[in-house]
Amino acid sequence: MKQINFLLLMLLIAACAQAQQSPILSVADFEKQIANNSAKVLDVRTPTEFKSGHLAQAILMNINDADFKQQISILQKDKPVYVYCAAGVRSNKAAKVLRQQGFTQVFELRGGIQAWQAAGKPVTR
Repeated sequence: MKQINFLLLMLLIAACAQAQQSPILSVADFEKQIANNSAKVLDVRTPTEFKSGHLAQAILMNINDADFKQQISILQKDKPVYVYCAAGVRSNKAAKVLRQQGFTQVFELRGGIQAWQAAGKPVTR
């Protein structure tokens, strides 16, 4: 019985830890959270992509830059960080790096800026 209780406890802890790691938010949820928060919004695409259109409050930090880890070191690790790219692949990679570096609240935009624009949301050029 103790083994079953221990196993259930471990599964519960693992499920909670996974749920807290990097939620992937819908466009609507992402928009709400960045509007109601003084959180940092990171665009992890290239400078050319950024210039073609980005979220108004976004900061460009290209995930492919050799000094990406150094760039994110200026951010507060205990504050929310919202990440997006074109479609979601690079933002997922960036979110993993952020978590590895000790960031506790990392959120990704599902479908990236492509989903944002498809939903009719504004971008800044």
